[in-house]
Amino acid sequence: MCDHKAHSTATEPTFHAVDKDRRRLLAGGLAGITAATLGGLPNGAAADNHAGDPYAPPEKAALPAGDFELDLARAALVVTDPQIDFLSPDGVTWEVVGESVQEHGTVENIRRLFAAAKQQGITVAVSPHYYYPHDHRWQFNGPLERLMHNIGMFDRPDPLAALERGSGADFMPEYREFIEDGKTIITSPHKIYGPEQNDLVLQLRKQRVDQVILAGMSANLCVEAHMRELLEQGFEVVVVRDATAAAKLPEGDGYLAALTNFRYMANALWSTQETVARLQA
Repeated sequence: MCDHKAHSTATEPTFHAVDKDRRRLLAGGLAGITAATLGGLPNGAAADNHAGDPYAPPEKAALPAGDFELDLARAALVVTDPQIDFLSPDGVTWEVVGESVQEHGTVENIRRLFAAAKQQGITVAVSPHYYYPHDHRWQFNGPLERLMHNIGMFDRPDPLAALERGSGADFMPEYREFIEDGKTIITSPHKIYGPEQNDLVLQLRKQRVDQVILAGMSANLCVEAHMRELLEQGFEVVVVRDATAAAKLPEGDGYLAALTNFRYMANALWSTQETVARLQA
């Protein structure tokens, strides 16, 4: 782990492009740790499938059904972290999120949401995650923040430099036509999980948006944090449950943790198919 309290110029890391071999090495090391530990868990975290499917909705829900009605004139699609480090086999987190991404068809489902939202002409916003050299000089971090800094996740060499194609911080190639069309709102970066430190809420308010269709990565981190803050800010929030995914670690299945909270708090929880159908209705 890095000691952020004492640095000299000689020991500060450089943040030029992280070559793919190094990124795979970092991800591989993380995979070795998680695979070995998961194998020792009783029943395995990934095998915790009480009633067959751990993600299935409850047979008898206790909470009242929502009454959310989508109004395209007031709605926006918001996608958090549609970036290589989360969604591509070349990303540094793939060894721990890849199973969940593939299980839910997350990459394709996010693409379908982008396409449907663009077809309907509603507001589309992306809330990306970037780290610059000065972010690596923070004096304290939580466990996951420390990990992200250590593996070079979302690193960019300079806040004024262009986003380097193919870096872990770059957008997924499948989404560039939608994100880089000159109409999509690309907010300032969020730094930990939620949008409190970026301009997402301002941008949505300026478009008179008060309904948000929320998707992206990672379910129990940035997606859930964005949901919570947007709800606190007075937005209605629909989470698209299969257009997100999360890490599976000895500490728990992040997707399952988020799914519980989505059911408790979101105004609606839809599948990609249902969301696209409602957008096209």
